[in-house]
Amino acid sequence: MCRAAPTIVYLLIMVGIEHLKNVELFRDLDDASLDELAHRSESRRLQRGDVLFTEDDEPSELFVVVSGRLAMVNRSIDGRESVVALMEQGDLFGEMPLFDDQRRSTDGRSLEPSEVIAIPYEPVRKLYSEQPALLWRAVGLLASRLRVMDGVLADSVFLDVTGRTAKRLLEIAGESDDFSLPVTQEELAGMVGASRERVNKAIASFVKLGWIEQRDRRYHILNRDQLELRAR
Repeated sequence: MCRAAPTIVYLLIMVGIEHLKNVELFRDLDDASLDELAHRSESRRLQRGDVLFTEDDEPSELFVVVSGRLAMVNRSIDGRESVVALMEQGDLFGEMPLFDDQRRSTDGRSLEPSEVIAIPYEPVRKLYSEQPALLWRAVGLLASRLRVMDGVLADSVFLDVTGRTAKRLLEIAGESDDFSLPVTQEELAGMVGASRERVNKAIASFVKLGWIEQRDRRYHILNRDQLELRAR
């Protein structure tokens, strides 16, 4: 048993390195730097509904999704939720306080059984201090985040609820015409930024028009062109 333990630890570290290699923020790191981060990181398993962090928490680490799906959520004073982003396999999140020393800006909640790698800020900051050129990857990451938020803001101004619902369904579907909803109706409404009733009404209109078929949380896109036009 004692002999096996180091082997297990070594394998976990190697798995962590492979996941970190595929993260945009760490793509320029050499093997020694990746090894250092992997040794300082830890794996965490979450069940559906588990909260990884909450808004205004004092942060100390960022995360990479190994499997599953997590939602970044804002709450209004009356308890309503807005899903700011969905994080899936390979996505990195929780990095903003690394650069601005502010508290968490959202809740981070697991939507299904998930696994994440938690990476402390301290070794990442040390790397940037020793190799400032690596910060260009961070600049690129933050710029892409701004572009996404610009798109979300534009959607809220130029698209009605039906248009935003069409766009979110297409984003969830990706390239496939068959997909299942990875979130509840309430969570989908939070992603759209509308009430559950209005989102359900929009989906019902797509079904009536023959653009999609719906069976519980399973969907089949029948007319992608029309759905895409409605999402513009």
